[in-house]
Amino acid sequence: MDSRRLVIFIVLAIAVLFLWDKISPKPPVDSVITTNGGENVVGANHNNQANDNNFRLNNDKTITVTTNLIQVQINTVGGDIREISLLHYGQQDDKKRNYNLLTSSDSRTYVAQTGLVDNKNIALPDHNTVFTTSSYNYVMKPGQNELIVSLKAIESTGIEVIKTFSFERGSYIINIGYQITNNTNNKLNGISAYWRLLRDDIAPEKQNRFVRTFTGATYYSKDFKFNKLSFGDMRKPDLSYPENISDGWIGYIEHYFISVWLLNAYGHHSVCSNSVVCRLSFKTIDNNLTTAGLLTDLPVIQPHSNYSIVVPLFAGPEEHTALMTAAPGLERTKDYGWVYVFATPLFWLLIKLQELIKNWGWSIIALTFVVKLILYPLTRASYISMAKMKALAPKIEKLKEQCADDKLKLQRGMMELYRSEKVNPIGGCLPMVLQIPVFIGLYWALLSSVELRQASFLWVKDLSQPDPYYILPLALAISMFLQTFSSPPPSDPVQAKMMRIMPVAFSIMFFFFPAGLVVYWLANNILSIMQQWYVNNHVTLRHKNRIKNNKNK
Repeated sequence: MDSRRLVIFIVLAIAVLFLWDKISPKPPVDSVITTNGGENVVGANHNNQANDNNFRLNNDKTITVTTNLIQVQINTVGGDIREISLLHYGQQDDKKRNYNLLTSSDSRTYVAQTGLVDNKNIALPDHNTVFTTSSYNYVMKPGQNELIVSLKAIESTGIEVIKTFSFERGSYIINIGYQITNNTNNKLNGISAYWRLLRDDIAPEKQNRFVRTFTGATYYSKDFKFNKLSFGDMRKPDLSYPENISDGWIGYIEHYFISVWLLNAYGHHSVCSNSVVCRLSFKTIDNNLTTAGLLTDLPVIQPHSNYSIVVPLFAGPEEHTALMTAAPGLERTKDYGWVYVFATPLFWLLIKLQELIKNWGWSIIALTFVVKLILYPLTRASYISMAKMKALAPKIEKLKEQCADDKLKLQRGMMELYRSEKVNPIGGCLPMVLQIPVFIGLYWALLSSVELRQASFLWVKDLSQPDPYYILPLALAISMFLQTFSSPPPSDPVQAKMMRIMPVAFSIMFFFFPAGLVVYWLANNILSIMQQWYVNNHVTLRHKNRIKNNKNK
């Protein structure tokens, strides 16, 4: 690969790679809520909000629920979910310890809270109410497909409230609901339920110095698409977001894991309807605690009748299958940005290859091979153009000597030379530019893949972390250096030296990249060298012989 073009390609790719989220346009918001002093001001029928005056997490008894995927700690205060441990995912620094997605220990706060409020000061259970339960330990037994946990609030003023949690085998979805029974002779109206996630702004795992991922609030709907809110944004007094929402999800995302409330989960009735108005809710509790959630304005509950509402909570890894089967659009939590159209099919192909190969490292190499094969027409045209330019190098140098004092004459002479030899001087760059979206799409697909987390390959124990022995990035640096010899260096000795050094200098950052990404880049470089060798020694040679034969005729 021409060293100058190589450097241009790397600079363009890396620049777009790290700046895409800065330049990508934000979707328009037609109907918005603005916040003032941390309290949402809404334009719906009710302005019901959770009471967070003198906020603190109180504790009572703990209910433990264990399924085949998660272990959940529910506190009888509010029925809060205070901890969710992912049984198939370990801590970053200790694979044997389960990863805690939600937690209220170790100086961290990340919990799920729900409650009922109204505009008539009726005593309804909220996240401060102490519930009662018949058991404090639930375990999903072999062959059992569902667990149901019921909590009961002390009946007040003739209103009975039962809070339920439903867990399914093989699912990261927890269905949280309320059954409200009106034992009075009066209608109950003006009641709202809130479903929120309360968390601090602490990054859950150590961030790579060269690979930054987003941690913060998010929401999605068909109308408003995918949106992110940083913790800094959520503390702004002029925060704006849609008022009413009818589908999608809302919650928090971090690298590899999410916890979101689902408005229209597959296999469940849609939460929002003509009788239930759904509103987004973001709130700042104090300097480092924020909430992202949902408010549902409930319909009138007639005397001596009951009403039930359930909102699913997805709390787990961004596994491809789990996201695709949970709710429409949930796969968008894998934040690919503007390269979504490229990254999504590439990751789908990676999944299929892994199902055959059974190893993520070798699957990445196989994926790289398939992508290079598909893009071969573009790279072939690029390499042929480079080869033609290489063949013209002696004539160009001779022309420079003849026109050393006349720049205009030199330019005219070079353009005439290009026309006579039918060579496009930018023909080698354009195919590379066209490959950049695919290149970046594959980068983000690999970076966002929780499947690579703690997946081993050869001597590497975790493809989401840097190679501990730096063998892969060192091999990458060597391959990038070798690529610079595929064409003669520039006539300027200083420029020639820079063209040799710059690819290696760029490769230094790969010593800190996740090993899975380095595997891709290394495989891509090796295949590029092989492709160029083939083009130079077969395709280009046949092209030269054909021209020579035509001249002889």
